[in-house]
Amino acid sequence: MGSVRRLLGLIIVLTLAAVVIDLPKAAYWGKTFEFKQGLDIAGGVHLVLQADMSQVAEEARAKALQGAAEVVRRRVDLFGVAEAAVQTAQFNDQYRLIVELPGADKINQAVNMLGQTASLSFREGEDFKPTNLTGKDLKRATVQFDQTTGKPVVGLEFNDTGKDLFAQLTKANVGKRLAIFLDELPVTIPVVQQEITDGNAIITGEFSVEEAKKLAVQLNAGALPVPIRVVEQRTVGATLGQESVRQSLKAGLLGVGVVAGFMMAAYGGLGVIAVVALTIYALLTGAIYKLIPVTLSLPGLAGLMLSVGMAVDSNILIFERFKEERRGGLSWQVAMERAFGRAWDAIRDANMATVMTGLILLNPLDWQWLPTSGLVRGFAVTLLLGIGMSLFTGVVVSRTLLRVFYRERRVK
Repeated sequence: MGSVRRLLGLIIVLTLAAVVIDLPKAAYWGKTFEFKQGLDIAGGVHLVLQADMSQVAEEARAKALQGAAEVVRRRVDLFGVAEAAVQTAQFNDQYRLIVELPGADKINQAVNMLGQTASLSFREGEDFKPTNLTGKDLKRATVQFDQTTGKPVVGLEFNDTGKDLFAQLTKANVGKRLAIFLDELPVTIPVVQQEITDGNAIITGEFSVEEAKKLAVQLNAGALPVPIRVVEQRTVGATLGQESVRQSLKAGLLGVGVVAGFMMAAYGGLGVIAVVALTIYALLTGAIYKLIPVTLSLPGLAGLMLSVGMAVDSNILIFERFKEERRGGLSWQVAMERAFGRAWDAIRDANMATVMTGLILLNPLDWQWLPTSGLVRGFAVTLLLGIGMSLFTGVVVSRTLLRVFYRERRVK
Protein backbone atom coordinates (compact mmCIF):
# COMPACT_ATOMS: atom_id res chain seq x y z
CA MET A 1 0.00 0.00 0.00
CA GLY A 2 2.99 2.28 0.59
CA SER A 3 3.91 2.27 -3.11
CA VAL A 4 0.30 3.14 -4.00
CA ARG A 5 0.40 6.10 -1.62
CA ARG A 6 3.65 7.31 -3.13
CA LEU A 7 2.18 7.01 -6.62
CA LEU A 8 -0.87 8.97 -5.46
CA GLY A 9 1.46 11.65 -4.09
CA LEU A 10 3.25 11.85 -7.44
CA ILE A 11 -0.08 12.21 -9.27
CA ILE A 12 -1.12 15.02 -6.90
CA VAL A 13 2.20 16.84 -7.42
CA LEU A 14 1.95 16.52 -11.22
CA THR A 15 -1.66 17.74 -11.14
CA LEU A 16 -0.84 20.78 -9.02
CA ALA A 17 2.12 21.61 -11.27
CA ALA A 18 -0.16 21.32 -14.30
CA VAL A 19 -2.70 23.67 -12.69
CA VAL A 20 0.03 26.26 -12.11
CA ILE A 21 1.27 26.03 -15.71
CA ASP A 22 -2.28 26.06 -17.11
CA LEU A 23 -3.05 29.43 -15.51
CA PRO A 24 -3.48 32.25 -18.06
CA LYS A 25 -0.17 33.93 -18.88
CA ALA A 26 1.73 31.75 -16.42
CA ALA A 27 5.35 32.92 -16.05
CA TYR A 28 8.01 31.04 -14.09
CA TRP A 29 11.79 30.75 -14.20
CA GLY A 30 11.94 33.71 -16.54
CA LYS A 31 9.71 32.03 -19.12
CA THR A 32 6.11 32.70 -20.06
CA PHE A 33 3.90 29.67 -20.71
CA GLU A 34 1.20 30.39 -23.26
CA PHE A 35 -0.74 28.32 -25.74
CA LYS A 36 0.85 28.55 -29.19
CA GLN A 37 -1.87 29.38 -31.68
CA GLY A 38 -1.90 28.28 -35.30
CA LEU A 39 -2.73 30.40 -38.31
CA ASP A 40 -6.39 29.36 -38.40
CA ILE A 41 -6.85 30.59 -34.81
CA ALA A 42 -4.54 33.60 -34.50
CA GLY A 43 -5.07 34.80 -38.07
CA GLY A 44 -2.22 35.95 -40.31
CA VAL A 45 -0.72 35.34 -43.73
CA HIS A 46 -0.48 32.05 -45.66
CA LEU A 47 1.92 31.93 -48.62
CA VAL A 48 2.90 29.21 -51.08
CA LEU A 49 6.22 29.85 -52.86
CA GLN A 50 7.25 28.05 -56.06
CA ALA A 51 10.99 27.30 -56.37
CA ASP A 52 12.41 27.44 -59.91
CA MET A 53 14.75 24.43 -60.24
CA SER A 54 15.32 24.72 -63.98
CA GLN A 55 18.95 25.79 -63.51
CA VAL A 56 19.71 23.26 -60.77
CA ALA A 57 20.91 19.70 -61.42
CA GLU A 58 18.29 17.11 -60.51
CA GLU A 59 20.46 15.42 -57.87
CA ALA A 60 21.00 18.78 -56.14
CA ARG A 61 17.39 19.95 -56.10
CA ALA A 62 16.44 18.53 -52.71
CA LYS A 63 19.44 20.26 -51.14
CA ALA A 64 18.64 23.48 -52.99
CA LEU A 65 15.04 23.41 -51.70
CA GLN A 66 16.31 22.89 -48.16
CA GLY A 67 18.64 25.86 -48.60
CA ALA A 68 15.81 28.03 -49.93
CA ALA A 69 13.70 27.07 -46.90
CA GLU A 70 16.52 28.12 -44.56
CA VAL A 71 16.80 31.47 -46.34
CA VAL A 72 13.05 32.01 -45.99
CA ARG A 73 13.23 31.15 -42.26
CA ARG A 74 15.92 33.80 -41.78
CA ARG A 75 13.78 36.35 -43.57
CA VAL A 76 10.74 35.39 -41.51
CA ASP A 77 12.77 36.00 -38.34
CA LEU A 78 13.61 39.48 -39.64
CA PHE A 79 9.92 40.07 -40.29
CA GLY A 80 9.37 39.72 -36.55
CA VAL A 81 6.63 37.10 -36.65
CA ALA A 82 6.52 34.75 -33.68
CA GLU A 83 5.84 31.03 -34.14
CA ALA A 84 6.04 31.15 -37.94
CA ALA A 85 6.14 27.87 -39.88
CA VAL A 86 8.11 27.12 -43.06
CA GLN A 87 7.61 23.72 -44.71
CA THR A 88 8.93 22.16 -47.90
CA ALA A 89 6.69 20.24 -50.31
CA GLN A 90 7.73 18.27 -53.37
CA PHE A 91 5.50 16.52 -55.88
CA ASN A 92 6.84 15.33 -59.23
CA ASP A 93 8.71 18.35 -60.63
CA GLN A 94 7.03 20.87 -58.34
CA TYR A 95 9.17 22.26 -55.49
CA ARG A 96 7.35 24.52 -53.07
CA LEU A 97 7.66 26.27 -49.74
CA ILE A 98 4.60 26.72 -47.53
CA VAL A 99 4.92 29.69 -45.19
CA GLU A 100 2.51 30.54 -42.37
CA LEU A 101 2.90 33.82 -40.50
CA PRO A 102 0.46 33.87 -37.54
CA GLY A 103 -0.52 37.36 -36.44
CA ALA A 104 0.94 39.06 -39.54
CA ASP A 105 -1.31 41.27 -41.62
CA LYS A 106 1.13 43.07 -43.98
CA ILE A 107 0.83 40.59 -46.82
CA ASN A 108 2.46 42.79 -49.50
CA GLN A 109 5.52 43.40 -47.34
CA ALA A 110 5.79 39.68 -46.61
CA VAL A 111 5.53 38.79 -50.31
CA ASN A 112 8.20 41.29 -51.33
CA MET A 113 10.62 40.14 -48.65
CA LEU A 114 10.18 36.38 -48.99
CA GLY A 115 10.10 36.28 -52.78
CA GLN A 116 13.68 37.46 -53.30
CA THR A 117 16.49 35.17 -54.50
CA ALA A 118 19.22 34.48 -51.93
CA SER A 119 22.46 36.47 -52.28
CA LEU A 120 25.78 35.22 -50.82
CA SER A 121 28.87 37.43 -50.65
CA PHE A 122 32.34 37.42 -49.06
CA ARG A 123 33.49 40.62 -47.36
CA GLU A 124 36.84 41.71 -45.92
CA GLY A 125 38.05 44.23 -43.39
CA GLU A 126 36.59 45.55 -40.19
CA ASP A 127 33.92 47.42 -42.12
CA PHE A 128 33.05 44.35 -44.23
CA LYS A 129 34.01 45.73 -47.59
CA PRO A 130 32.39 43.74 -50.47
CA THR A 131 34.70 41.64 -52.67
CA ASN A 132 34.36 40.02 -56.07
CA LEU A 133 33.89 36.58 -54.50
CA THR A 134 30.17 35.64 -54.36
CA GLY A 135 27.90 32.64 -54.06
CA LYS A 136 28.24 31.79 -57.77
CA ASP A 137 31.92 31.01 -57.13
CA LEU A 138 31.17 28.50 -54.36
CA LYS A 139 30.57 24.92 -55.50
CA ARG A 140 29.31 23.50 -52.25
CA ALA A 141 29.56 23.55 -48.47
CA THR A 142 29.66 20.28 -46.55
CA VAL A 143 29.79 19.11 -42.94
CA GLN A 144 33.07 17.37 -42.16
CA PHE A 145 34.91 16.24 -39.04
CA ASP A 146 38.34 17.36 -37.91
CA GLN A 147 40.71 14.36 -38.12
CA THR A 148 42.56 15.48 -34.98
CA THR A 149 39.78 16.57 -32.63
CA GLY A 150 36.78 14.81 -34.18
CA LYS A 151 34.77 18.02 -33.93
CA PRO A 152 32.40 19.02 -36.75
CA VAL A 153 33.65 21.64 -39.23
CA VAL A 154 32.26 23.12 -42.44
CA GLY A 155 34.18 22.54 -45.67
CA LEU A 156 34.05 24.97 -48.61
CA GLU A 157 34.83 24.01 -52.20
CA PHE A 158 35.18 26.73 -54.86
CA ASN A 159 35.03 26.51 -58.64
CA ASP A 160 37.99 27.56 -60.81
CA THR A 161 37.11 31.26 -60.73
CA GLY A 162 36.38 31.17 -57.02
CA LYS A 163 39.62 29.29 -56.36
CA ASP A 164 41.73 32.17 -57.72
CA LEU A 165 39.65 34.88 -56.04
CA PHE A 166 39.69 33.05 -52.71
CA ALA A 167 43.47 32.59 -52.93
CA GLN A 168 43.91 36.35 -53.39
CA LEU A 169 41.59 37.15 -50.49
CA THR A 170 43.20 34.73 -48.06
CA LYS A 171 46.71 35.92 -48.98
CA ALA A 172 45.74 39.53 -48.30
CA ASN A 173 43.84 38.77 -45.08
CA VAL A 174 45.96 36.29 -43.09
CA GLY A 175 45.16 36.85 -39.42
CA LYS A 176 42.15 38.95 -40.32
CA ARG A 177 38.44 38.29 -40.55
CA LEU A 178 36.73 37.29 -43.80
CA ALA A 179 32.97 37.58 -43.39
CA ILE A 180 30.35 35.62 -45.32
CA PHE A 181 27.02 37.40 -45.76
CA LEU A 182 23.67 35.97 -46.82
CA ASP A 183 20.91 38.44 -47.63
CA GLU A 184 23.04 41.31 -46.31
CA LEU A 185 23.37 39.64 -42.91
CA PRO A 186 26.51 37.85 -41.62
CA VAL A 187 26.32 34.06 -41.54
CA THR A 188 29.83 33.50 -40.20
CA ILE A 189 32.91 35.68 -39.67
CA PRO A 190 35.94 33.36 -39.53
CA VAL A 191 39.59 34.44 -39.17
CA VAL A 192 41.92 33.52 -42.07
CA GLN A 193 44.70 31.29 -40.71
CA GLN A 194 46.77 31.02 -43.89
CA GLU A 195 46.74 31.52 -47.64
CA ILE A 196 44.57 28.88 -49.37
CA THR A 197 45.39 28.18 -53.01
CA ASP A 198 43.64 24.88 -53.78
CA GLY A 199 40.06 26.18 -53.55
CA ASN A 200 39.21 24.07 -50.48
CA ALA A 201 38.78 25.68 -47.08
CA ILE A 202 37.64 24.64 -43.63
CA ILE A 203 35.62 26.79 -41.22
CA THR A 204 36.35 25.66 -37.67
CA GLY A 205 34.72 26.64 -34.40
CA GLU A 206 32.88 25.23 -31.43
CA PHE A 207 30.13 23.83 -33.65
CA SER A 208 27.65 21.19 -32.66
CA VAL A 209 26.70 18.83 -35.48
CA GLU A 210 23.36 20.62 -35.91
CA GLU A 211 25.03 24.04 -35.99
CA ALA A 212 27.48 22.84 -38.64
CA LYS A 213 24.64 21.41 -40.72
CA LYS A 214 22.69 24.66 -40.48
CA LEU A 215 25.70 26.72 -41.57
CA ALA A 216 26.33 24.39 -44.53
CA VAL A 217 22.69 24.68 -45.58
CA GLN A 218 22.84 28.48 -45.41
CA LEU A 219 26.03 28.60 -47.49
CA ASN A 220 24.60 26.19 -50.05
CA ALA A 221 21.52 28.39 -50.31
CA GLY A 222 23.80 31.10 -51.67
CA ALA A 223 25.88 28.70 -53.76
CA LEU A 224 22.74 27.32 -55.42
CA PRO A 225 20.48 30.38 -55.53
CA VAL A 226 16.94 29.31 -56.38
CA PRO A 227 14.51 31.93 -57.69
CA ILE A 228 11.20 31.71 -55.85
CA ARG A 229 7.87 33.31 -56.60
CA VAL A 230 4.57 33.50 -54.79
CA VAL A 231 1.91 31.29 -56.38
CA GLU A 232 -0.70 31.52 -53.61
CA GLN A 233 -1.37 34.04 -50.90
CA ARG A 234 -4.21 34.68 -48.52
CA THR A 235 -4.93 36.51 -45.30
CA VAL A 236 -6.73 34.67 -42.51
CA GLY A 237 -8.78 36.83 -40.16
CA ALA A 238 -8.28 36.28 -36.44
CA THR A 239 -11.94 37.03 -35.70
CA LEU A 240 -13.12 34.02 -37.71
CA GLY A 241 -10.51 31.83 -36.03
CA GLN A 242 -11.47 32.88 -32.50
CA GLU A 243 -15.15 32.33 -33.23
CA SER A 244 -14.37 28.85 -34.54
CA VAL A 245 -12.38 28.13 -31.37
CA ARG A 246 -15.26 29.25 -29.17
CA GLN A 247 -17.68 27.03 -31.04
CA SER A 248 -15.26 24.08 -30.93
CA LEU A 249 -14.66 24.49 -27.20
CA LYS A 250 -18.38 24.81 -26.57
CA ALA A 251 -19.01 21.59 -28.48
CA GLY A 252 -16.10 19.90 -26.72
CA LEU A 253 -17.25 20.91 -23.23
CA LEU A 254 -20.77 19.79 -24.03
CA GLY A 255 -19.44 16.44 -25.20
CA VAL A 256 -17.25 16.02 -22.13
CA GLY A 257 -20.19 16.93 -19.89
CA VAL A 258 -22.40 14.32 -21.53
CA VAL A 259 -19.66 11.69 -21.21
CA ALA A 260 -19.08 12.57 -17.54
CA GLY A 261 -22.81 12.35 -16.83
CA PHE A 262 -23.04 8.97 -18.55
CA MET A 263 -20.05 7.58 -16.62
CA MET A 264 -21.46 8.62 -13.25
CA ALA A 265 -24.95 7.39 -14.09
CA ALA A 266 -23.77 4.04 -15.46
CA TYR A 267 -20.99 3.22 -13.01
CA GLY A 268 -21.74 5.20 -9.84
CA GLY A 269 -18.62 5.56 -7.69
CA LEU A 270 -16.44 4.07 -10.41
CA GLY A 271 -17.73 6.71 -12.81
CA VAL A 272 -16.96 9.53 -10.36
CA ILE A 273 -13.37 8.35 -10.11
CA ALA A 274 -13.19 8.10 -13.93
CA VAL A 275 -14.37 11.73 -14.20
CA VAL A 276 -11.69 12.81 -11.70
CA ALA A 277 -9.09 10.98 -13.80
CA LEU A 278 -10.47 12.68 -16.91
CA THR A 279 -10.08 16.08 -15.24
CA ILE A 280 -6.47 15.26 -14.37
CA TYR A 281 -5.98 14.21 -18.01
CA ALA A 282 -7.22 17.61 -19.21
CA LEU A 283 -4.95 19.51 -16.80
CA LEU A 284 -1.84 17.49 -17.69
CA THR A 285 -2.53 17.73 -21.42
CA GLY A 286 -2.91 21.52 -21.24
CA ALA A 287 0.39 21.80 -19.38
CA ILE A 288 2.19 19.63 -21.94
CA TYR A 289 0.82 21.77 -24.77
CA LYS A 290 2.38 24.82 -23.14
CA LEU A 291 5.68 23.15 -22.25
CA ILE A 292 6.52 21.63 -25.67
CA PRO A 293 4.86 23.92 -27.04
CA VAL A 294 2.20 22.44 -29.34
CA THR A 295 0.69 24.65 -32.03
CA LEU A 296 -3.06 24.70 -31.48
CA SER A 297 -5.12 24.67 -34.66
CA LEU A 298 -8.73 23.74 -35.27
CA PRO A 299 -7.77 20.23 -36.53
CA GLY A 300 -5.51 19.98 -33.48
CA LEU A 301 -8.46 20.69 -31.20
CA ALA A 302 -10.35 17.95 -33.04
CA GLY A 303 -7.51 15.53 -32.26
CA LEU A 304 -7.67 16.55 -28.60
CA MET A 305 -11.42 15.95 -28.42
CA LEU A 306 -11.01 12.54 -30.06
CA SER A 307 -8.37 11.53 -27.51
CA VAL A 308 -10.72 12.52 -24.67
CA GLY A 309 -13.20 9.93 -25.90
CA MET A 310 -10.43 7.33 -26.07
CA ALA A 311 -9.43 8.12 -22.48
CA VAL A 312 -12.96 7.34 -21.31
CA ASP A 313 -13.07 4.25 -23.52
CA SER A 314 -10.22 2.70 -21.49
CA ASN A 315 -12.19 3.14 -18.28
CA ILE A 316 -15.30 1.57 -19.79
CA LEU A 317 -13.33 -1.54 -20.83
CA ILE A 318 -11.88 -1.83 -17.32
CA PHE A 319 -15.18 -1.29 -15.54
CA GLU A 320 -17.06 -3.79 -17.70
CA ARG A 321 -14.34 -6.34 -17.11
CA PHE A 322 -14.59 -5.61 -13.38
CA LYS A 323 -18.33 -6.41 -13.47
CA GLU A 324 -17.66 -9.71 -15.20
CA GLU A 325 -15.04 -10.70 -12.65
CA ARG A 326 -17.38 -9.83 -9.76
CA ARG A 327 -20.15 -11.91 -11.29
CA GLY A 328 -17.65 -14.77 -11.32
CA GLY A 329 -17.54 -14.65 -7.54
CA LEU A 330 -14.24 -12.83 -6.97
CA SER A 331 -13.85 -10.25 -4.21
CA TRP A 332 -13.97 -6.69 -5.45
CA GLN A 333 -10.26 -6.11 -4.68
CA VAL A 334 -9.15 -9.13 -6.73
CA ALA A 335 -11.71 -8.38 -9.44
CA MET A 336 -10.40 -4.84 -9.82
CA GLU A 337 -6.79 -5.97 -10.23
CA ARG A 338 -7.79 -8.62 -12.76
CA ALA A 339 -9.93 -6.14 -14.63
CA PHE A 340 -6.98 -3.83 -15.17
CA GLY A 341 -4.70 -6.71 -16.15
CA ARG A 342 -7.07 -8.39 -18.60
CA ALA A 343 -8.45 -5.20 -20.14
CA TRP A 344 -4.92 -3.95 -20.87
CA ASP A 345 -4.49 -6.12 -23.99
CA ALA A 346 -7.58 -4.66 -25.64
CA ILE A 347 -6.66 -1.11 -24.57
CA ARG A 348 -3.11 -1.51 -25.87
CA ASP A 349 -4.11 -2.97 -29.25
CA ALA A 350 -6.81 -0.37 -29.87
CA ASN A 351 -4.47 2.50 -29.05
CA MET A 352 -1.54 1.07 -31.04
CA ALA A 353 -3.72 0.99 -34.15
CA THR A 354 -4.52 4.68 -33.62
CA VAL A 355 -0.85 5.47 -32.90
CA MET A 356 0.20 3.95 -36.24
CA THR A 357 -2.42 6.01 -38.05
CA GLY A 358 -1.27 9.13 -36.18
CA LEU A 359 2.37 8.50 -37.18
CA ILE A 360 1.36 8.17 -40.83
CA LEU A 361 -0.48 11.50 -40.64
CA LEU A 362 2.42 13.12 -38.77
CA ASN A 363 4.91 11.92 -41.40
CA PRO A 364 8.00 12.54 -39.20
CA LEU A 365 10.42 11.54 -41.99
CA ASP A 366 8.81 14.07 -44.34
CA TRP A 367 8.09 11.56 -47.11
CA GLN A 368 6.47 13.38 -50.00
CA TRP A 369 3.98 10.59 -50.73
CA LEU A 370 2.47 11.02 -47.26
CA PRO A 371 0.62 14.07 -45.87
CA THR A 372 2.77 17.21 -45.55
CA SER A 373 0.05 19.67 -44.61
CA GLY A 374 0.66 21.52 -41.36
CA LEU A 375 -3.01 21.21 -40.39
CA VAL A 376 -2.98 17.43 -40.85
CA ARG A 377 0.23 17.15 -38.85
CA GLY A 378 -1.24 19.36 -36.13
CA PHE A 379 -4.15 16.94 -35.82
CA ALA A 380 -1.69 14.03 -35.62
CA VAL A 381 0.45 15.67 -32.93
CA THR A 382 -2.46 16.39 -30.60
CA LEU A 383 -3.93 12.95 -31.26
CA LEU A 384 -0.66 11.16 -30.41
CA LEU A 385 -0.08 13.23 -27.28
CA GLY A 386 -3.68 12.64 -26.26
CA ILE A 387 -3.29 8.88 -26.68
CA GLY A 388 -0.18 8.86 -24.50
CA MET A 389 -1.87 10.90 -21.80
CA SER A 390 -5.08 8.87 -22.02
CA LEU A 391 -3.12 5.65 -21.43
CA PHE A 392 -1.42 7.23 -18.43
CA THR A 393 -4.60 8.59 -16.87
CA GLY A 394 -6.86 5.72 -17.94
CA VAL A 395 -4.61 3.03 -16.47
CA VAL A 396 -2.14 4.54 -13.97
CA VAL A 397 -4.20 7.43 -12.55
CA SER A 398 -7.54 5.61 -12.52
CA ARG A 399 -5.99 2.49 -11.01
CA THR A 400 -4.29 4.45 -8.24
CA LEU A 401 -7.43 6.43 -7.41
CA LEU A 402 -9.52 3.26 -7.32
CA ARG A 403 -7.04 1.49 -5.06
CA VAL A 404 -7.03 4.37 -2.59
CA PHE A 405 -10.60 5.70 -2.65
CA TYR A 406 -12.95 3.05 -4.01
CA ARG A 407 -14.94 0.91 -1.64
CA GLU A 408 -17.25 -1.94 -2.55
CA ARG A 409 -20.79 -1.28 -3.57
CA ARG A 410 -23.13 -4.06 -4.47
CA VAL A 411 -22.82 -4.88 -8.19
CA LYS A 412 -25.82 -6.55 -9.77
